[in-house]
Amino acid sequence: MTTALLVMEERRRADVYPEEVLRELADLVRWQRPPLTREQLAAEPGVLNEVELLLTGWGAPVLDAGLLRHAPRLRAVLVAAGSVRPLTTPEFWARQIPIVSAASANAIPVAEFTLAQILLALKQFHRISREIKERGRYPDAVRVAGAYGSRVGLLGLGEIGRLVASHLRRFDLDVVATDPVADPAVAAGLGVRLVPLAELFDSCEVVSLHAPLVEQTEGLVDGELLARLRPGATLINTARGAVVDEPSVIEVLQRRPDLTAVLDVTWPEPPPSGSPLYGLPNVVLTPHLAGAMGAERARMGELVLAEVRRLLTGAPLRHAVDPALASLRA
Repeated sequence: MTTALLVMEERRRADVYPEEVLRELADLVRWQRPPLTREQLAAEPGVLNEVELLLTGWGAPVLDAGLLRHAPRLRAVLVAAGSVRPLTTPEFWARQIPIVSAASANAIPVAEFTLAQILLALKQFHRISREIKERGRYPDAVRVAGAYGSRVGLLGLGEIGRLVASHLRRFDLDVVATDPVADPAVAAGLGVRLVPLAELFDSCEVVSLHAPLVEQTEGLVDGELLARLRPGATLINTARGAVVDEPSVIEVLQRRPDLTAVLDVTWPEPPPSGSPLYGLPNVVLTPHLAGAMGAERARMGELVLAEVRRLLTGAPLRHAVDPALASLRA
């Protein structure tokens, strides 16, 4: 029977790999040891000597040359989390070991959260509710874009961006996107028109960020871009905090109270004590809520279970990360 080991942080392990998933895995593999943490594995790396499948999630070990020396029989790594970038190294890719990411399972709650925020933003829910509290009365007249014919922009058409676009097809909206590596045919199939970055910010009532954090996107969304937004527009970030150049964006938000920023991610995360983000009335901060939380995390363990079944029966893996594209993923 194939030998496997589960290594991840203990705090979220039961959410990601609930008992029913572990029972089904135990029918497929022989556990080399009970689950370990990254720190426990680092103290005893020799436990990997007979391991063929490494299952992990949050708190994954870094697959560097030192660790890989102890894993001569490793056949696959299966990650019940989104990004594999923090744990992969050139030495790992050189071994040509397949690595599975559960990014598609994590994309589901992120896209659902984003959809909810887009629909609220089109009604300018956050701006109007805060103005009512500030003024102690209802506005004399309410003017909002609404969810009919309004333009919504997506910065990034990766896994999450595409899922958001597919959700938005159910609504009478004009959806545009900016993504230099997106296939125009794929975008068209989603009902999305590709536009330049400046047009995205010039023309949309809502701009939602879904770009990975790579060299080209670090600080991409700055104050100059934000200032181009239409009156009453909303910026949503569920991607990576460092995609936003926070100092220049904060300056624009301070002088443009009509704008709203919904920031589920920041850089650093959380914002440091005393950050203006805490006090700005037109900033909505949430602590990385969009990603899988609680029972939602079980989707990722179930995806790993399904991939283990495929691997052991010789079926093609559905969620293996293409090494050529790994650097473009979040």
